[in-house]
Amino acid sequence: MSTAQPIRNKRQVREMSEFYLERGELRNHLLIVMGVHTALRVSDLLRLTWDDVYDFNRERIHDSVAVTEKKTGKTKIVALNKVVAAGLRLCLSDAKRGGVLLESRKGSNKAISRVQAYRIIREAAENLGYASRVSCHSLRKTFGYHAWKNGVSPAVIMEIYNHSSFAVTRRYLGVSQDDKDAAYRKLAEVM
Repeated sequence: MSTAQPIRNKRQVREMSEFYLERGELRNHLLIVMGVHTALRVSDLLRLTWDDVYDFNRERIHDSVAVTEKKTGKTKIVALNKVVAAGLRLCLSDAKRGGVLLESRKGSNKAISRVQAYRIIREAAENLGYASRVSCHSLRKTFGYHAWKNGVSPAVIMEIYNHSSFAVTRRYLGVSQDDKDAAYRKLAEVM
């Protein structure tokens, strides 16, 4: 069994997101956008409702969402950035009070399954030619990898992930030899 890897190439992250957008499959687009931009596990994404992310009285998307993680039982606040907000706006026509965010086509107010979420992500990756080691967990890992590459402290990423040790976070980041080589080169530029 191979380990899920982050999607390291920014272009590929955008292509994954746009794959379903171009096909008009907005729910699938939202799954990928939220997976990459919230760092939530798929089990937590699938439990989200429209009430969690949208204020029906004020008709606006919340700035953040409080999530009690299924795996850890810990509650965390996740900021909903402009990319997530844009994805949510595209799906507002399907929004209903108490309705699940990523609704299955098989039943009213029932979320897609974890297996279906995996199929959605794999379909995009395979169609784009980079399916190797990409899964639902890749979206969560992609968040950390790109946050780290953009200067976010690994300690902050560790807190976002609710990891108990930096060793776990380091594995998530998927540090490659190319990343190590770049660190050596970058130091030469600043010293």
